[in-house]
Amino acid sequence: MISTIKTLLKKLGIDKAIAYSSGARVVQAFTGVGSIFFISTFLSGVEQGFYYTFGSIVAIQVFFELGLTGIITQFVAHEAAHLQLDASYRYSGEEQHKSRLASLLHFCVKWYVILSLVVLFVLLIVGFIFFNSYSNEENSASWELPWILLCVATAIKLLQSPFNSFIMGIGKVKEMSKISFYQQIILPLSAWLGLICGLKLYVVGISAFLSVLIWNIYVFRTDIWKILKNLWVENISERVLYFKEIFPYQWRIALSWASGYFIFQMFNPVLFATEGAKVAGQMGMTLQALNAIQAFAMSWMNTKVPLYSGMISLKEYEKLDKLFNKTLWQMSSICLCLLATMYGFIEILRITEFKINTTIIADRFLDNWPMFFMMIPIMANQFVFSWATYLRCHKKEPFLTQSIVMGILCCISTIGMGRLYGIYGITISYACLCIGIGTPWAYWIYRTKKREWHGK
Repeated sequence: MISTIKTLLKKLGIDKAIAYSSGARVVQAFTGVGSIFFISTFLSGVEQGFYYTFGSIVAIQVFFELGLTGIITQFVAHEAAHLQLDASYRYSGEEQHKSRLASLLHFCVKWYVILSLVVLFVLLIVGFIFFNSYSNEENSASWELPWILLCVATAIKLLQSPFNSFIMGIGKVKEMSKISFYQQIILPLSAWLGLICGLKLYVVGISAFLSVLIWNIYVFRTDIWKILKNLWVENISERVLYFKEIFPYQWRIALSWASGYFIFQMFNPVLFATEGAKVAGQMGMTLQALNAIQAFAMSWMNTKVPLYSGMISLKEYEKLDKLFNKTLWQMSSICLCLLATMYGFIEILRITEFKINTTIIADRFLDNWPMFFMMIPIMANQFVFSWATYLRCHKKEPFLTQSIVMGILCCISTIGMGRLYGIYGITISYACLCIGIGTPWAYWIYRTKKREWHGK
């Protein structure tokens, strides 16, 4: 029996890093069901709209973070591939690579201290302007202090984020995945307790604070912090030059990530402003479930980034392609099965009109057709994100133009079609853009650049 299970896990590509990462997503899926109960019971439909729109507004930090966390993982992995970690938690190998690795750590600290303060200031201003502009007596909730708490927590979490990326880059993917696993257990429980105690929208900021606390407790109770400490005091004779090496790559990634905001985060604010907090809440809850499925499937790919980067650094292209293709097949199959399961489950809730207290749970999600149209891009993006990950591990960003164009088109369609046709206009136009333009274009970029860079 045990050997059969091991064989099945091997075929699915589940190693320890994926086990913790995907395990966190499994827990997230189950706790997500629990969250539906608690949100439906302890938040009104309007408060649910604020709950999810908070997340979309906070996501504007992408315009300041500029995709640097993902870049850090790749640059660190390229340097760490040439080094070995000894028993004293120090790296041995060529001095050049040790020095460059240490310089990356110093750069992360200096950059993110300033960045987190800027993000705090901007989020506070943007949030107050937006919610004051589109809230009214019928479409309002007590949001001011919860918003301030969330902004502070977000700034602190942003300050911690580059260390997470750095640690993943040196190969500690399993450890970071384990932290994510613990967070997915503790954070929902704390949010549920907060909702029971009447904290309402405060639970969003409290969860962000707890996320940072859990990360720090784990890192400092293990030996990971010793690696960072030893690197920090390492003599730096050669640096990774930001404007020469990182910035030429980062500005492309930054524009791609900024475009991603207009593709993935515009739905809730636009619906909040045009159709009210209740509809925004339905979109938010639907996206929460869909994003959990997407993140769960993408964990197969994301945990391989240090491996891909290392293989590229060593020019092991055949080995790279074999691993990538196998991983892509595994994750896309899992995503399709989960999307079908979600659709069927919610349809059962609609037919049975299952209630929690007086709330029909299915009514907190989008209707069937809008939900279906939102599922189509989730499936297509499994391929687009994977092709982008593969190419970006080369420390290049070939998706710049595609991301900008798709961001502009999605922004125009979300605002324009949302004003004209509401939720159906937004979801149908989004699905058509992803299938008709985004996915074919992404595949063409992947095939073209792969031949160009690998010489075949």
